[in-house]
Amino acid sequence: MSAFVFATAQYESGDWDSAPSLAGNVIDTIARYTSLEVAPQGAMVSLSSNDALRYPLLFLTGHLPVRFTAQEGRVLKRYVERGGLLFIDDHNHDIDGAFHKTATEEISRLIGPLQPLPNTHALYSSFFKFEDGPPTTSHELNGWGDNLVHEQLLAVTRNDRIGVLYSNKDYSSEWNFHPDNKRFMGVDPTRFAVNIVVYALTR
Repeated sequence: MSAFVFATAQYESGDWDSAPSLAGNVIDTIARYTSLEVAPQGAMVSLSSNDALRYPLLFLTGHLPVRFTAQEGRVLKRYVERGGLLFIDDHNHDIDGAFHKTATEEISRLIGPLQPLPNTHALYSSFFKFEDGPPTTSHELNGWGDNLVHEQLLAVTRNDRIGVLYSNKDYSSEWNFHPDNKRFMGVDPTRFAVNIVVYALTR
């Protein structure tokens, strides 16, 4: 089995690279807590390229409106149909924001409607146990977003497997810290990323 590569999706609209430290922090966490072989560097993968189909997990984020090109839409639809997991996180943590409105519209158009994911779903026990579902982020109640704690993630499932996982919780900000700061954290906020990776690789 080849090493897992954390892949960030590039798309023509918006600011796909808004969390530049996130990939490195997630890679460090996978190496720290699991026995998975993980590539030391992440990959930036164009959604308009069939290369995207090589990765079991694609991470997509941003602040700005999302409108996929026709080619991006074809690749994305094929990616999910082939069993890939697309994890989308709203860097605005705002249900009234442009990213949320457009990203959810695009996923509904291309893949299917996003539905609340039960907090008892296997995702929350695929490695670490999250009894209450998705962990809350410090950014959800900072006054810049919608000032809500989002109790559930959203998902599109195919054959009882998550094909698209969608978050309003702004893990992009939570996981985008300077790597040197990790040793000062009482609880590693990137632990939930391990669950997502393990789920993508084993389900």
